[in-house]
Amino acid sequence: MTLEGRALAIGYRDRLVGEGLDVGLAEGEVLALLGPNGGGKTTLLKTLLGLLPPRAGEVRFGGRSLASRSIRERARLLAYVPQSHVATFAFPVETVVLMGRTAHGGLFSRPSAKDRDVAVWALERFGIAHLAERPYTMISGGERQLVLLARALAQEPRFIVLDEPTASLDFGNQGKVMREIRALATSGHGVLFTTHDPNQALRLADRAFLLRAGTRVTDGPVSTVLTQQNLEALYGAPVQVLSDSRNGHTAFLPG
Repeated sequence: MTLEGRALAIGYRDRLVGEGLDVGLAEGEVLALLGPNGGGKTTLLKTLLGLLPPRAGEVRFGGRSLASRSIRERARLLAYVPQSHVATFAFPVETVVLMGRTAHGGLFSRPSAKDRDVAVWALERFGIAHLAERPYTMISGGERQLVLLARALAQEPRFIVLDEPTASLDFGNQGKVMREIRALATSGHGVLFTTHDPNQALRLADRAFLLRAGTRVTDGPVSTVLTQQNLEALYGAPVQVLSDSRNGHTAFLPG
């Protein structure tokens, strides 16, 4: 099954952000979306998720228009982890994760034993089971990001879309989330994430899509797309390339 956008124009009622975009993601694949601030990355994500209607073109899931699927059906197929989330209500962390299970039951129905088992499993997978009874408003920003990831996993979706998933995490938790992204792909999920760090994309992703001012710069396998020339065109700034001949690793630094 694939998630794809065909000839997409993206934006809002009063503003066109980008157009002529063809994006595809298969199950078991990781796609990194890179681009400068204001380039349209989040708008493209929300369009692929069905949160914003395309201004032109179509989003398809498994060969069928996403717009033809119910909200409940979309929630069983797609999970979204936003870049930031403002905590308003002091729900226990476990309750926040259980909210991901509404795709499998009624909005106001009582969680089943299976729902609770899945929530506990998701909390344990991210190493935050000890936070289960803590109010969501009383944990750190990095911990909240891990809770949102656990909530997305509790949906048991086919595809997971993450907007800068490591932006608010410390070094150790960045590594945890990065490992989890690869593990999700290995278990058959399609994963799409945005990042400002080409090194992260090079390490985690199978393919990269470079977006600048709403226009595709290039896309394809990370080994061919993430080059000095392409990154300088993407960010409009010099880029340094560091290579280690001993292990074949490459790293990019701002020039």
